Amino acid sequence: MTMTTLLLIRHGETDWNVEGRYQGQADPPLNARGLAQAHALAQQLQEKGPKPAVVYASPLRRAWQTATIVAQAVAAPLKAEPRLKEIHLGAWEGVLATEIARRWPELFHAWEVAPWQTRPPGGETIAEVQRRVYAAVDDILARHPDQTVAVVAHRLPIALIKIRYQGYDPEEVRRIPVPNAQYEILEVPSSAAFPVR
Repeated sequence: MTMTTLLLIRHGETDWNVEGRYQGQADPPLNARGLAQAHALAQQLQEKGPKPAVVYASPLRRAWQTATIVAQAVAAPLKAEPRLKEIHLGAWEGVLATEIARRWPELFHAWEVAPWQTRPPGGETIAEVQRRVYAAVDDILARHPDQTVAVVAHRLPIALIKIRYQGYDPEEVRRIPVPNAQYEILEVPSSAAFPVR
């Protein structure tokens, strides 16, 4: 069976991460710590590997900055993949979690306890994100059999990929650990499509 090695990388830290502000598809840049994290990650991949043949990234600035640093360090081409963007959180983007809980108490509670059934106001559902992320991954795998590919994205898309390949409970999607600027290696079949939830 033909396999592809995926390096799953979440972007480095932003000020909004520190503040507890929902990012979604808003576009804050990496902060100084996030830039340092990205450079440290890139150096680790450059020195110890595995070195990706290509880097795919969400075009949102925090992921793109991280991916650019990684791609330059390992001398790999960088490709934008819009389907790897974070969930669109609509009216919640740029708002502190504490403020969301105050202004939308029932909806925020539903988001905490039943995220698959909850749509942020003006935003996407997790199932919608899952469909586009899995389609992107399937395309990447089909293009890169027997290669190592870096995927630089966001917390929710990476958590969904981990559900698909590592057997996490989908109901735990918002609690799956995905730390900033670290990578995880997955060996996955290059052509096997998995059903969505």
